[in-house]
Amino acid sequence: MAILKIYTDGACSGNQNKENIGGWGAILEYGSHKKELYGGELNTTNNRMEMMALLKAFEAIKIEGQTIWAFSDSSYLMDCFRDKWYKKWLKNGWKTSGKKDVENKDLWMALLPYLDRHDIRFFRVKGHVDLDSPRTNMDQLYEKFIEWNGPGFTVEDFRYVTEMNNRADQLANQWKADRESEEK
Repeated sequence: MAILKIYTDGACSGNQNKENIGGWGAILEYGSHKKELYGGELNTTNNRMEMMALLKAFEAIKIEGQTIWAFSDSSYLMDCFRDKWYKKWLKNGWKTSGKKDVENKDLWMALLPYLDRHDIRFFRVKGHVDLDSPRTNMDQLYEKFIEWNGPGFTVEDFRYVTEMNNRADQLANQWKADRESEEK
């Protein structure tokens, strides 16, 4: 059975401002088949857009029981799943270890059921890497990728995953660009 790979990214212009625009992008890849998704929201945050990208990708999956590899440049999103922060949040009534309300609870609650529906592994990617720049230290970036994700990836895998993350970033920014041009 093939692995369903998901590449996601979120973006938000004016992230700390009261009025802003955010976008999300996701690519689902199963064998030779690819599906690109994108959308966005007004008055949001970058973290919400990162989460929304993954949620929309999960919502697009038609068959349960998939083996999924999810790639994102969001340490917030990937670390939550990889380090299982959500288990402590659930145990503590959606409170952080500092006794504060968990941010984005609505999206976490929407994402968590997919952990039971599929076999999902989460991988972190360095975002916004210019693979064609002579100043990009590919060896160093590959080493960091392996440090984050384990030794099961070749340099070619790393390069491809990075290209797909860059494409997800383009999709996230597409929705924002579409809205900004409508306003002109």
